[in-house]
Amino acid sequence: MPEQPKLTITDTPVPTSFYEAVGGSATFERLVKVFYEGVATDPLLRPMYPEEDLGPAARRFQLFLEQYWGGPHTYSDERGHPRLRMRHAPFRVDSAARDAWLGHMRTAVDSLELAPEHEQVLWEYLERAAQFLVNTPD
Repeated sequence: MPEQPKLTITDTPVPTSFYEAVGGSATFERLVKVFYEGVATDPLLRPMYPEEDLGPAARRFQLFLEQYWGGPHTYSDERGHPRLRMRHAPFRVDSAARDAWLGHMRTAVDSLELAPEHEQVLWEYLERAAQFLVNTPD
């Protein structure tokens, strides 16, 4: 059973996770939608998505991010452990791919208009994750 939000003296729910604090599923849906709009036309990144329709990849990414940030565990329920490096191993991820990915992600994060403290936490994670997935030296 999901943890219930804590209540303050005024009975206003206090977010119990980053996921809740930034607006839950709707926020991550927007983030991923804007991100994949950029990926869809990117000559470097688009070939890394073998499916003709980016919808399944977008759904997986949204589920992963939601789970990572304290939302539902649907990603793991459907796909098991994220194994991010293994899942990205078939693709050449060099600094150019990382930078292209971060460029589209920057546009997506900016579209959310998050509170500065939330934007900083999210962006720092995304930068670390992008660097972590680099698997090809320049």
